[in-house]
Amino acid sequence: MSTKLTQKHFIKGTTEYEIFEDHIAVRVKPKFSQEEGETFTVTLAVLNPEPVITRSHVEFLSRVNGEALLSLALSKPNVSEFNDFVNTLKQKAHAEYNAIAGLSVTAEPSPLNGNIYEEPPEFDEISPADISNAKSVSVEGVENAINMLNTYVNNEEIQPLIAALDALRQAPQEHSKLVEVATVFNELGPSQGAVLTYAPYITIMLSDDPFG
Repeated sequence: MSTKLTQKHFIKGTTEYEIFEDHIAVRVKPKFSQEEGETFTVTLAVLNPEPVITRSHVEFLSRVNGEALLSLALSKPNVSEFNDFVNTLKQKAHAEYNAIAGLSVTAEPSPLNGNIYEEPPEFDEISPADISNAKSVSVEGVENAINMLNTYVNNEEIQPLIAALDALRQAPQEHSKLVEVATVFNELGPSQGAVLTYAPYITIMLSDDPFG
């Protein structure tokens, strides 16, 4: 079970991926630069464990809005090492989502077949109307999300989201409150990544049914 992968590109430089307990760290080191590069992290629970495979990349998408959060060059540095890492990542993302959602699912995501190439399907942008009326909301989960956002992502841009979460906390049975959270979240833009990193319960509320 491989938790580290290093991929090199003759122009872009080196990208290192490392899987930790609840997130994956990505370190990008440009080839023609004296700077150390940049590092960012993605919460495992946010990743859809079934990636999209194209002719050149394997992309792991967000459970919430279908955007590609990780893009790995296919079969680099070699097929065996690449598939081992990707399969580990799929299993970890699957397990972390189930842990946060309180699910006891034993089935694992299917292993990656390095010989299959598909063009990625078109994903419709998720709209608030897509959220099922059957969605249940955990008040404790919402409260924890609010506390984490206030502590780690406390900026003006996410204040409308915090307000919407607080309204949902006070009326967790009202579907319109959940719709409002989804609407505000979809308008956040780049801040979505930070929100999902520190408040992964939002992923649970807004994502599709994990058995679907």
